[in-house]
Amino acid sequence: MTSLIEVRDLEVAFRTGKTDLHHAVRGVSFDIPANATVALVGESGSGKSVSAMSIVRLLPDNAVIGKRSRILYQGTDLLQATPEDMRRLRGKEMSVVFQEPMSSLNPVFRVGEQIAEVLRIHAGMSPRQARERALELLGEVGIPEPRARLNAYPHELSGGQQQRVMIAIAIACEPKLLIADEPTTALDVTVQRQIVDLLARLQERQKMSVLFISHDLGLVGEIAGSVVVMRHGEVREAGTAADIFGAPRDAYTRALLACRPRMDTRPRRLPVIDDIVNNRPLATAQRMPVPIEGKALIEVAGLSKAYRLKDGLFRHKVIDAVKLADFLLYKGRTLGVVGESGSGKTTIGMMLTRLTDASAGRILFEGIDLATLPPASMRPYRRRIQIIFQNPYASLNPRFTVGQILAEPMRIHGIGAGDDERARLAIGWLDKVGLPADAFGKYPHEFSGGQRQRIAIARCLTMRPEIIICDESVSALDVSVQATVLNLLLDLQEEFGLTYVFISHDLAVVKYMADDILVMNQGEIVERGTSEEIYSNPRHPYTRQLLAAIPRGYAASQSQAG
Repeated sequence: MTSLIEVRDLEVAFRTGKTDLHHAVRGVSFDIPANATVALVGESGSGKSVSAMSIVRLLPDNAVIGKRSRILYQGTDLLQATPEDMRRLRGKEMSVVFQEPMSSLNPVFRVGEQIAEVLRIHAGMSPRQARERALELLGEVGIPEPRARLNAYPHELSGGQQQRVMIAIAIACEPKLLIADEPTTALDVTVQRQIVDLLARLQERQKMSVLFISHDLGLVGEIAGSVVVMRHGEVREAGTAADIFGAPRDAYTRALLACRPRMDTRPRRLPVIDDIVNNRPLATAQRMPVPIEGKALIEVAGLSKAYRLKDGLFRHKVIDAVKLADFLLYKGRTLGVVGESGSGKTTIGMMLTRLTDASAGRILFEGIDLATLPPASMRPYRRRIQIIFQNPYASLNPRFTVGQILAEPMRIHGIGAGDDERARLAIGWLDKVGLPADAFGKYPHEFSGGQRQRIAIARCLTMRPEIIICDESVSALDVSVQATVLNLLLDLQEEFGLTYVFISHDLAVVKYMADDILVMNQGEIVERGTSEEIYSNPRHPYTRQLLAAIPRGYAASQSQAG
């Protein structure tokens, strides 16, 4: 098969001081055949995005590329191309779809203008021609009502629609190479399915090559013909997708496959990378559901939330985020809440913590209706109901040390006799979540995403809560880091008898964690039951739709992991 791109001995380092170099990629070589899809997989920091951005020469100014490195595009070394040559290639013959569309789309320009701009610059179209072609492209990528969306701003579109606009921009000039850098990481399972299917159709129709970057091997099995597995800046294994899934040779590849929660079993602990790489014995004992004992800890009845939004100069419209939700929360058990973005699952978590006030309904906690308590009376209950947010980068104050982050809630709630005692308690909680004592004096930016989420968990634990709301708290993490955090949450639940509300769009993770599940669609609970009931015998069409959208690549990883 003819190669469109040949990467040979790629070395990339970043200057971190006058003389210091951080080596991100070491001796990486791989080919991207014409009219084919290649996947680069690995954890954060593995070098996959650096390798891909080297192809289109979009590395930061402090990047240093090795003298022996070559990236050949149809026989021409791109590393020797002039900036003007690269500008001509980018957009016209090579395009990139980035992970976060809201960071890539210009918020002050309408989406039609942003698509048309590429066509005017690279295809020489007139404004009218570019606008008509932009309309066609929005239709091609599956945007509903494309003529109306042509004049929309990015913030007026959903996350999946924003990503489709990014794809429309990327394919506007029918490039020979499309680089998709984690394009589905934060998307719902159904939207993820749509984006993956869309990329596959576009690749087939336009006969372009696709470099698909991901940390999720299950998803990669959906789209790629060949796979390159990277770790610590090096290629650990490369081959066809069938070989990688059917008979992985490298222990790290086997570890990536095994870390993902499986649909057919619930081991007491998930394997992590080091378990597989170091040949440690894996847990064979199964997790059993926590039995229901006594009365419900929280009883929710008729819980609703409506937002009144302006719709024109004198008109308003009402959006029902949650409609008449009823459920029970039992001590020591985990209630999973699943659904797409906009289904109302996060709003339920926010109402339980009173970070959002309910429009109607009751939240009975030990006979007290939290929904009607005045703010001053809520303080004791805020200690008992805590929340872990999705993004640890945004939920931790960057100006506080970890010690200050943990001590502040204790000081506010009168925990500890003084600063010294609160410091001792904070260090104890850091140890409990697997962080060293010297983390106490460091700042959040000095830690990885998984470590920051551990800090967020430790902050919750300083309150000694009874209930923790986990709002998409592992969705942005690598599969290996995700497994570590899930194991930690289960250990803490077992030790302290914690009750969890586990909110997620990742159905495999929810099945692993939850004893009971609520399925939400457009603000309503459409199905409920135990974890086994929901997954083995889904009754509602929407639940079946969610389960059908789980990437088929998981099946391959499950058989290998087993």
